[in-house]
Amino acid sequence: MTGSENKLIDGKATPRGAYPHIKRVGDYIFISGTSSRLPDNSFAGVQKVDAMGTMSLDIKQQTKAVLDNISDYLAAENATLEDLVDLTTFLVNMNDFAGYNEVYAQYFSHERGPARTTVAVHQLPHPHLLIEIKAMAYKPL
Repeated sequence: MTGSENKLIDGKATPRGAYPHIKRVGDYIFISGTSSRLPDNSFAGVQKVDAMGTMSLDIKQQTKAVLDNISDYLAAENATLEDLVDLTTFLVNMNDFAGYNEVYAQYFSHERGPARTTVAVHQLPHPHLLIEIKAMAYKPL
């Protein structure tokens, strides 16, 4: 494809497959599915709660980390969350929708936010993940 560029963003978790963090095609920026994974391969929103290793997963912390990662990816293209035009959110459990929505509203409003679709999925690529978001932004060169 002519006029496109793939980028990996320094200081972010390396993708676990053959795909970029972002792909720019003309004035559009496509962001690959983004999770709460940190550069050291740990995950935001995951805490051990007992000696047996039982995990507590926090949808609010994971949502914040995902949106912050997306913001950082956009910054690499001199764009911001304001430039997003469409998001697709994947939740492992729709019971997490309220917590996700609460954090989402701290970043976006219905007047200025992107179009959004939220779907439930059976699972994501790691058992600690509750949420993944893919996005598209429009930012003229």
